[in-house]
Amino acid sequence: MHGAIDLGARQAAARKQQERRTQGGGPAPAAAAAGGPYVVDVTDETFNTEVVDRSQSVPVLVDFWAEWCGPCKQLGPILEKLATEAAGKWILAKVDIDANPQLGAYMQQMGVRGIPFVAAVVGGQLLPFLNGAAPEPQVRQAIDQLFEALREQGILPDAPEGEQQPADAADVPAEDPVYAQAEDALQRGDLDAAKAAFERILAADPRDGQAKQGLALVQLSLRVRSLDAERVLQEASEKPGDVQAQVSASDVEMVTGRIDDAFDRLLGAVRRSAGDDRDAVRKHLLSLFELLPPDDPRVAKARRGLQSALF
Repeated sequence: MHGAIDLGARQAAARKQQERRTQGGGPAPAAAAAGGPYVVDVTDETFNTEVVDRSQSVPVLVDFWAEWCGPCKQLGPILEKLATEAAGKWILAKVDIDANPQLGAYMQQMGVRGIPFVAAVVGGQLLPFLNGAAPEPQVRQAIDQLFEALREQGILPDAPEGEQQPADAADVPAEDPVYAQAEDALQRGDLDAAKAAFERILAADPRDGQAKQGLALVQLSLRVRSLDAERVLQEASEKPGDVQAQVSASDVEMVTGRIDDAFDRLLGAVRRSAGDDRDAVRKHLLSLFELLPPDDPRVAKARRGLQSALF
């Protein structure tokens, strides 16, 4: 990619710094929830794992922002919406430059002087992408053009012929009042109303994949909104045999983008449990599969693991 920056040197330096911190007894903080399984908050400590490593398997857009930045508050929700619509085709990583001075300084070293600034990271290569806020149609078009250019250069694989892509929210017929109700409810943060709308859609058409995914995401958000993420994960670590603790911890991991960790946790719980407990874990794992496209390789891998654990 012309103009791309190899993040290998920064990754190596950051790993050495993390090793020194670990040897000193200071644990690295986990990624914080940012709005769904396709949006993660990234820190100085988690940038390598959440962005550089992850970019080897899926493109990552990195949104550099700050609380005092007005345009950032306009661009951020647009990126989060598009990331949710993309449903795992790319991940949005958000960096608060005030809370993460190392990444803020690194952004300046790249020659970027203002925010909002968005970079694309693919295969460990960072490519400056957007500088400044823009309306949703322009941002959507820019992202489409970016990925099309990456495909033309052979950096991203072409979509299989005949593959049906998940419908974007923009593709929902305007005359569908129930979808409009669900969208309006999500925009104002009314998760209960959004849940009811998606349930009405599925009552009319149980095979509606977009509504299934929307309902699963709303249900996940409802489950985690009152949880203390750090406490939940600590309790799950202390009580590996507590099924509810493992289920809650898997929800926290899903909402922070650690999808493989969530699936592995529940697969372990299936192996350790029996009877009703095992069935409860199995059903919860199946419900988490609804958050991702059916052909997502992580879902396929976890399904194979579930079959092995059960039989």
